[in-house]
Amino acid sequence: MIQAIVFFPLVGALIAGLLGRIIGHRTSEYITTGLLIAAAVLSWIVFAGYWLAPEAAGEAGGHAEATKVVVLSWIHSGSLQLDWVLRVDTLTAVMLVVVTTVSSLVHLYSIGYMADDPHRSRFFAYLSLFTFAMLMLVTADNFLQMFFGWEGVGLASYLLIGFWYTRPSANAAAMKAFVVNRVGDFGFLLGLFAAFVVLGGHLDFDGAFHAAEGLKGNLPTMQFLSWNIDAMTVVCLLLFMGAMGKSAQFLLHTWLPDAMEGPTPVSALIHAATMVTAGVFMVARLSPLFDLSPTAMTVVMLIGAITAFFAATVGLVQNDIKRVIAYSTCSQLGYMFVALGAGVYSVGIFHLFTHAFFKALLFLGAGSVIHAMHHEQDMRNMGGLRTKIPVTYWMMIIGTLALTGVGIPGTPLGFAGFFSKDGIIEVAYAAGASTGYIAFWALVIAAMFTSFYSWRLIHLTFHGQPRPGPAHGHGDQAHEDHGHAHGSAHDNAHESPPVMLVPLFVLAVGAVLAGVVFNDQFFGHAEHIEHFFAGAVVVSESVLDAAHHVPLWVKWSATIAMLIGFAVAWYMYMVDTRAPKRLAEQNAGLYQFLLNKWYFDELYDRIFVRPALWLGNALWKGFDDWLVDRTLTEGLGDRVRDVTSRVVKLQSGYLYHYAFAMLIGIAALLTWALTAGGLF
Repeated sequence: MIQAIVFFPLVGALIAGLLGRIIGHRTSEYITTGLLIAAAVLSWIVFAGYWLAPEAAGEAGGHAEATKVVVLSWIHSGSLQLDWVLRVDTLTAVMLVVVTTVSSLVHLYSIGYMADDPHRSRFFAYLSLFTFAMLMLVTADNFLQMFFGWEGVGLASYLLIGFWYTRPSANAAAMKAFVVNRVGDFGFLLGLFAAFVVLGGHLDFDGAFHAAEGLKGNLPTMQFLSWNIDAMTVVCLLLFMGAMGKSAQFLLHTWLPDAMEGPTPVSALIHAATMVTAGVFMVARLSPLFDLSPTAMTVVMLIGAITAFFAATVGLVQNDIKRVIAYSTCSQLGYMFVALGAGVYSVGIFHLFTHAFFKALLFLGAGSVIHAMHHEQDMRNMGGLRTKIPVTYWMMIIGTLALTGVGIPGTPLGFAGFFSKDGIIEVAYAAGASTGYIAFWALVIAAMFTSFYSWRLIHLTFHGQPRPGPAHGHGDQAHEDHGHAHGSAHDNAHESPPVMLVPLFVLAVGAVLAGVVFNDQFFGHAEHIEHFFAGAVVVSESVLDAAHHVPLWVKWSATIAMLIGFAVAWYMYMVDTRAPKRLAEQNAGLYQFLLNKWYFDELYDRIFVRPALWLGNALWKGFDDWLVDRTLTEGLGDRVRDVTSRVVKLQSGYLYHYAFAMLIGIAALLTWALTAGGLF
């Protein structure tokens, strides 16, 4: 069953990729989607075993042995013995459900969304390859297997973001995602090497965790210049650098919004369940290592808090419907890392779990809006769509309620995001010290901003009067026309076909129920969490217990912030619709600062891109062009040609010239011989 879950997507990718032109697009769609749905069903069966009967995996509340399936013999070199093993424990089971469920629904949705694309067999092959790489990552039993999946999702994301390769913007976005992730992956690779050294040559997780347990109280240090640095801190920070790239954390976040150049189903897959959650999963999987380094945990929490706040501020002013949701993803990933940095890994995974449902719902809902508006993505050209696409409207409302965390504190009443996001805010406060309080206030303010830009999206898109816009926008398709009637985009708006709406219904169920149903397993009492995870992650009982006993105002802080954000958005976009323009004009500098994403792209362009281009041009023109081509290659060739052009003149073609030269040669030879013999 476990092997089927992992390899079904690979089989689908190979069939659609290699045989797509032979069997046809429709057959490729059905095969890949059917295999993903089968993998999702099997994943829920596996997850049910850990959810309903965790004692089946081992002793209740104890450190159960993970289920391991050996696929093949891999690296056997001296003391390094690594097989290719699929590791399944509670953490893996949660990720299997998230990845396969969202991916199967994205496949189903894409049958309708990509119906007019002439290359959709290739698209479905890439989707399935992406899913396979992510499944390899979450089932890894050692660092090298994880790195294989880690790089696999990076490659697949490059292929998917740049799927419409005839568009320069898509190519640039795909390359940007690839390069930025290589920066983080370089840190991850260094961390892997450092872990191998510090942990006594162990690359398998069980061996590494056992070695880390033996280091408690006697952590090794390393010398750098005049400082003694904790070796485990170095290992964890390097590994976290990889997580910053994959999960688009502050400073390595710039690739994520540009990834919107890919088709909308790609956005849902990358931003909800797969690539961006890889960093969160990795930190949770390696929690026994991170737990040994309070410094690294502090850095994780601070970076998460800064990311949550930063991305929320940028989302306030974005006009592209997909970019608003993209910055929301970036912000929510910050929440997850705050929980991980506080040492309550289960709550970070809880938000990963709930976020997958409502964020995929929002992205696919946005795709339905774009489909209805004939591929228009600018919210300023929308409005009044509530009556045109009512099903999509209510699905987006459910996703927004889950994202903003609507619920009543202290009760089981609330949407999915309410339980997980509020839990993280309470954990941040419970972590205490200056770092915890900074993170707490950053998350509360981010919650207010999240509510504002989420309801701003709803009001601009679905409410108010229709605003004029082109019938075919700038955005989400490679074709200019798909048979739609000419006229305004609003006049021709239409509801999506059932194959696109059914995934929305399924995700809406998760957005409503995932929080209340699984709250106890992820954010209940410590013994319940230990019972559920059975040693898959470290459980910090002290912080967890403190989070359950925070003051009442802390429990209500996120709800109050959410209500403030909703009220401001309602006033500015429903009551006084000229207020946003006035506010932007009165604060032009701040507005441009946020609209340009804190100028990070411009800053990186000046610091990294331009110097790199200058150096590249200098090496090209100075070294390659002048030294290699002109001096060595062409220069030597020219000199040889000059010499030979003179030498060749000695061969005149006249017989008497050659006879005369021979006589001169014979005379010179006789002269030398007679001189050498002493006759002269």
